[in-house]
Amino acid sequence: MSFNLDVLKIDPLTEVEKLSKFIVNQASVVFRRKGIIVGLSGGIDSACMASVAAHAMGKERVFGLVLPETESNPISRDYAIKHAQTVGIEFREIDITPTVDSVVSYSWRDKFIQKLIPEYEPGYKYNITLPTDLLERAAFNFYNLQVQMPDGEIKKKRLNLKEFQTVTSFANIKIRARMLHLYAEAERRNFLVAGTTNRTEFILGDFCKYGDGGTDIEPLSYLYKNQIYQISEYLKMIPEIMDRQPSPDTFSLPVSDQEFFFRIPFDKLDYLLYGWEHGVSANEASKILHLSVDAVERAYKDFTSKNNATAHLRATPCMLE
Repeated sequence: MSFNLDVLKIDPLTEVEKLSKFIVNQASVVFRRKGIIVGLSGGIDSACMASVAAHAMGKERVFGLVLPETESNPISRDYAIKHAQTVGIEFREIDITPTVDSVVSYSWRDKFIQKLIPEYEPGYKYNITLPTDLLERAAFNFYNLQVQMPDGEIKKKRLNLKEFQTVTSFANIKIRARMLHLYAEAERRNFLVAGTTNRTEFILGDFCKYGDGGTDIEPLSYLYKNQIYQISEYLKMIPEIMDRQPSPDTFSLPVSDQEFFFRIPFDKLDYLLYGWEHGVSANEASKILHLSVDAVERAYKDFTSKNNATAHLRATPCMLE
């Protein structure tokens, strides 16, 4: 196959109409629901989903939920509300902090982090990160816990598997808490819950099972992140969201999707993922993307590892028949 820098280009109008037909059919024929619920995160994917749904169903049949919690970036809430107002859909804001705290308390999480970094105090900002320079050098997928001291100094602790699982399990409670509120609202209104996972996230497993991965429909899951931006530009998304760096927004200290999960800059990520999916050789991809063959091979190896390790996220529950 021919691999070039145009492989990700789409006709946004055609794709919006394709998405609209799918959404209308799912809501009206398959599920027989009156409208669409979208959780608005202040990021590009949820904004795109809300705009496409409004185009498909009419803005009066789309409802947005803005679901911050105590550690969310405040700008996420602001952008989510501004987008809802710009599109003209009804929305409601719910602070999910009490929901999260009722499952595993923030104080328990604080005590756990304090065991790892004794200088940590409740209220200090923290995140977890991976090395982001996969294309420059070979590096293991070791996560670091980072805590920001009051003077701005960053304290770091490399996490073992158990420590990583514990910290991320708390972060995932936030994501699943949002889904509880989305379904509560959807069932009251007889609406569908529309997911916001794109293909880049779906293939590599950057979503939470029964959190943002627990939805009625996933219209965007065939579109790479690059293509979400193309559609969003066509739909005239607010510049604050178009220009924002993608982030999971589950930690109090801001972290980008590249730092937390992908390890590859977004201007190369989707091209490399497309090449990996379509059997483009590392040699051919390296020439087009102006990367070394070793860099492409490292990316392909990382994609294979992530795809295999997250297969369970994409699978339905196993059943005995």
